[in-house]
Amino acid sequence: MKSLLLRNTQLVDGTGAPARPADLCVQGERIVAIGENLTLDADEILDIKGLTVAPGFIDVHTHDDAMVLRDPSMLAKLSQGVTTVITGNCGLSLVPLISDTPGSPLDLLHTSEFRFAQLNDYAKALEKKPPAVNVGALIGHTTLRATVMADLNRAATPDESKAMAALLDQALNQGALGLSSGLFYQQAFAADMQEMQTLVRVVGRHGAVYVTHIRNEMDDILEAMQEAADTALAGPATWIMSHHKCAGPRNWGRTIETLAMLERLSHRQSVGTDVYPYSAGSTLLREDLVDGVIDILITRSDTHPEMAGRYLADIAQEWRTDQRQACRRLMPGGACYFQMREDDVRRVLTHPLSMIGSDGLPHDERPHPRLWGSFARVLGHYCRDEKLFSLPEAIHKMTGMSAQRFGLIDRGVLREGGFADLVVLDPGLIQDKATYEQPQQMCEGIERVMVNGQWSFADQQVQGPTAGKFLRRLIQSST
Repeated sequence: MKSLLLRNTQLVDGTGAPARPADLCVQGERIVAIGENLTLDADEILDIKGLTVAPGFIDVHTHDDAMVLRDPSMLAKLSQGVTTVITGNCGLSLVPLISDTPGSPLDLLHTSEFRFAQLNDYAKALEKKPPAVNVGALIGHTTLRATVMADLNRAATPDESKAMAALLDQALNQGALGLSSGLFYQQAFAADMQEMQTLVRVVGRHGAVYVTHIRNEMDDILEAMQEAADTALAGPATWIMSHHKCAGPRNWGRTIETLAMLERLSHRQSVGTDVYPYSAGSTLLREDLVDGVIDILITRSDTHPEMAGRYLADIAQEWRTDQRQACRRLMPGGACYFQMREDDVRRVLTHPLSMIGSDGLPHDERPHPRLWGSFARVLGHYCRDEKLFSLPEAIHKMTGMSAQRFGLIDRGVLREGGFADLVVLDPGLIQDKATYEQPQQMCEGIERVMVNGQWSFADQQVQGPTAGKFLRRLIQSST
């Protein structure tokens, strides 16, 4: 195995510890030595010239399930320094997907050509055609429902819950990281506590995580948080709240309440949350989210694709109708909803329990800029420019903390023996470039990205061959 010595780095190791000068040696897929002025005979020596070397970033909230197969280059993520993506969020996963007509909201994943009955089938597809990033997978509750139930507008029967639990148990035995749910979506909204706790008990037996897009992120957010926390406690399983926000003008400022509640819950159970660094969310076109107050930017419309990139209010005015009627005419589709307030975003970003996740929708014609810009925006805008936190703190939120929460062994921290997933960045130049008007733009300041010991991004382009792996959770006894 060839060795590579990186000299003159400012090492930020992912633990939250301060940056320090260090050399780092990689051999094969692993880091074999870290220290000042290493005296090693390496096959290659690269002078980093004082730039920051950090663990590769872990995007804990993605909908890249199909994209890692459809476009293995994964440029939107790799160009930000992301070396691992967690798929299967919001209750939506490609496993176990066997239906020919999955419908909404599973169409967020663009599932048309992919059907995987077992996690091992998905893993084999990734091994046959490796992506440029590592992939860890959650199992979606809505996908389980669509596989077992004919009618998703009711709670599961005990037999249906048992069938879902068996499928989940199989996937966890094959290395899934945990279960996700999206009770916010109509296809899962009818699920009751009994249905969810039946599944989360399986998660708990495996020592896995329960990740939730909670039932309500608006007026009833505290009740929805309590429901999710109580569900996770039945496992017991670590509970991670997805893309924490307080949505809608009536709820602006309420992160003071929600974060205080999260802290209280953390005293009785293991909890965490992820967040993206923007005040607009993005999801399916939904009439119930159209309030005539917030701006809504269309990202995709199957019926009127020419309207992507335009605001709903302008479309409604052109069509001489109200916004809700215009929304119905544009469906199915997607949109950015400017439903959060900046101080709430900042409050969640800086909270000690929060990790960074992009929640990007890679199949949208004009995606939310978070797909291409989230990690650079945290490091450039919020860390360097706004000084919300230090560089080591920001990097910890996208590396070491994330790996620990999701049980990713030997990832997320630069240490001897760990996998060589790393990013070389210029903290003075790092900056997101993606905007709502031009969302598909690479950030600046990422010099190099290494995945499993191989340079995978340099000179603003993907380097081959792709080196990503399917990451299985360390299997624990389910008895």
